[in-house]
Amino acid sequence: MKRPRHPDLPRRAFLSGVGAAGATLGLGAAAAQAAATAAKSGGAAKSGPPPPAPQKPWQPVSDRRVRVGIAGYGLCKFGAQFFFQTHPNVEVAAVSDLDPGRCAELAKACGCGKTYASCEEMVQDASIEAVFLATDAPSHAPLAIHALRHGKHVASAVPAAFGAHALEDAAALLQAVKSSGRKYMMFETSTFHADCHGWRQQYRAGALGQLVYAEGEYYHYKAETLGSYNPRTGKIDDQGWRRGLPPMWYPTHATAYYVSVSGGRFLAVSCLGMPSPMGYLQPGQNAYGNRFGTEIALLRTSEGGMARMAVGWDMPLASGEKGRVYGQKLGYEPPVDRERPPLPPRVAGGGHGGSHGYLANDFIESILVDRKPIVDVADALNMTLAGVIAHQSALRDGEWMKIPQFELA
Repeated sequence: MKRPRHPDLPRRAFLSGVGAAGATLGLGAAAAQAAATAAKSGGAAKSGPPPPAPQKPWQPVSDRRVRVGIAGYGLCKFGAQFFFQTHPNVEVAAVSDLDPGRCAELAKACGCGKTYASCEEMVQDASIEAVFLATDAPSHAPLAIHALRHGKHVASAVPAAFGAHALEDAAALLQAVKSSGRKYMMFETSTFHADCHGWRQQYRAGALGQLVYAEGEYYHYKAETLGSYNPRTGKIDDQGWRRGLPPMWYPTHATAYYVSVSGGRFLAVSCLGMPSPMGYLQPGQNAYGNRFGTEIALLRTSEGGMARMAVGWDMPLASGEKGRVYGQKLGYEPPVDRERPPLPPRVAGGGHGGSHGYLANDFIESILVDRKPIVDVADALNMTLAGVIAHQSALRDGEWMKIPQFELA
């Protein structure tokens, strides 16, 4: 069924129609021990306990406050869970949600007195500099494009693009970022997991060498489908966008374990899926015609290496987001500070492995000092489209398929 593509339309109308080898080690006996350990494990960088909390004080990059509008207060209440309302460089200028009751709740949670009935209306407010999209996944790309065209910086929940229209949306989103000159950042939470951050620091320092192999996994068992926004009812119910969602349409908690460590790209994919016994994955029980409860992808990376990414809904003993990377070097030389940076007062790490506050802080600082956000539009699209193409491959019984590349330069 065709839908309008990116007009400046109200969304109601639109919708209805190892590497690590633990902590960094120095030379001498500690280095020798690390080398022996890495040799036994094949040089693998594996997830471990988070590093101790950083002791360094937070240093502000500016005394300016960015005026932010927040859209969405659905099932997960993410609109108020990334600490924009307590960040010293942010003023939450307005909030919006399609449901008046949820909009009022979001306004109260953020201490904000100005509300709009929709994000489309909110971005027309000339006083707002940036928006955070905590809305339903199918709306992320259209709303981001709309906001960018109105001159707003955009932070978006995952994924960057969604489903059958993902490639078309990706091209339009990239063009909107280029044309507007504004920042776009996808809030992929795995990026600031303690292990992923530590490996990124090691990779950037050259301590891991090129990555030979990476793994990422996102498992979220669902005996019954989670509630989500349903455009037919305008409510959150069990017939919304999450019902029967193809696993690889929501891949970024896994795919970040390569892209957010190395800054590299997935080039091609072969993926397999397994039909599931779950009721919401039976014929005629979801809008996507999807039978797969778990999909496993093998990908070729831009370094010439390999990655395995897995997403699943139907395995009761599998849960959480996790990953590991294997480089060509041991990971302990040169010594690297693996700790996550300090956060502003009253901004906590929060949920998803203590990542929420770090994502919001990175986005705001990227605006204030005019630098690349840690997950910019090119990173976001590669993380997302690797999964979209993976699902297409799974429907073709694992056929190797190229992943379209979208870059800013």
